[in-house]
Amino acid sequence: MGKWRKAQGLTRILFGLLLEALAQPVHAGECALGKVELRGAWGQAQFNVEIADSAAERQKGLMFRESLPRSAGMLFRYDAPQVASFWMKNTLIPLDMLFADETGRVRVVHSNATPGDRTSIKGGPGILLVLEINGGLAKRLGITEGSQMRTPLLNQGAALWPC
Repeated sequence: MGKWRKAQGLTRILFGLLLEALAQPVHAGECALGKVELRGAWGQAQFNVEIADSAAERQKGLMFRESLPRSAGMLFRYDAPQVASFWMKNTLIPLDMLFADETGRVRVVHSNATPGDRTSIKGGPGILLVLEINGGLAKRLGITEGSQMRTPLLNQGAALWPC
């Protein structure tokens, strides 16, 4: 019985380390559609993302999803900077929302949006991109306002962290 408990404990530790490793450090030069990279004084992280760049895709977002892999997210892109507003209607999982301007600077981090809540979550003016990731993950990784986002969906001449 003691060996079984030790094996369970080791399994939990290894699983925890695996989860932490999923938000991998970014290596210079990487930049691809379907990936978003973030950096700041806290370090760097990379997420595999689905891109929502049409009105219909942005409206549906992550509705009805029962889970989201830790290293995954959804990146919403608008045609021009604007006041972006989200809600959690029909969204089943808590989400963090990172609102970024046309330079890729994260302007607002909204943590742990409540599933099903219809309250408007605003990112303020001048928002071009919104990254949704698992609720609480931004805080665990240290992602804050002022962090920089890198994606080929930004105008590279204006980007703080170009591809």
